[in-house]
Amino acid sequence: MLACYYTVKDYGEHEIVIQKSRFIAFVSRAETEEEAIEFIQTIKKKHWNATHNCSAYLIGENDQIQKANDDGEPSGTAGVPILEVLKKRHLKDTVVVITRYFGGIKLGAGGLIRAYSKATSEGIVAAGVVERKLMKVIHTKIDYTWLGKIENELRSSVYQLKEIHYLDLVEVETFVEEGQIEHFSNWMTELTNGRAEITEGEELYLEEEVN
Repeated sequence: MLACYYTVKDYGEHEIVIQKSRFIAFVSRAETEEEAIEFIQTIKKKHWNATHNCSAYLIGENDQIQKANDDGEPSGTAGVPILEVLKKRHLKDTVVVITRYFGGIKLGAGGLIRAYSKATSEGIVAAGVVERKLMKVIHTKIDYTWLGKIENELRSSVYQLKEIHYLDLVEVETFVEEGQIEHFSNWMTELTNGRAEITEGEELYLEEEVN
């Protein structure tokens, strides 16, 4: 699993008009090729009367699945420019469909490449971008008398609180980067005078929005 990577936050759409042609960008996260194909088919079905529904997707830790489709536009003027924007933005597990309603004015190859690139870029902004960091969930069991202090310390630290379980002992779950586990354990042990029971849990991706 990758330590961190960028992808789109969620579904997004955005429309631009260039020389009377409408270019509507539809952007979504897709973690499998099946999800990407299903998304493309959904948009094509919804916009069956569009002049073109061009698409591209980039999937996998090492971008091992890459597809681009011009859907009737001159070869290399739509699908590849969409894909290139995804690569330049270092996005993974992302699918984009650009629906075009022709406005009667031909744009030429260069104009089409610019139009599809611009529509893709603005669609990505509409969807939002997140950085996904692989974290280990660390479980810290403490007596209730330590809870106030631990909560305050965590909220002002670099670590991110995940959840608190109120059981016989309080169990605090914290997101910690792989390289910080030992430091976190020592810090927590020091804060509680060695009264904390610290165990490692599952690995999860933590998402943070990127401006």
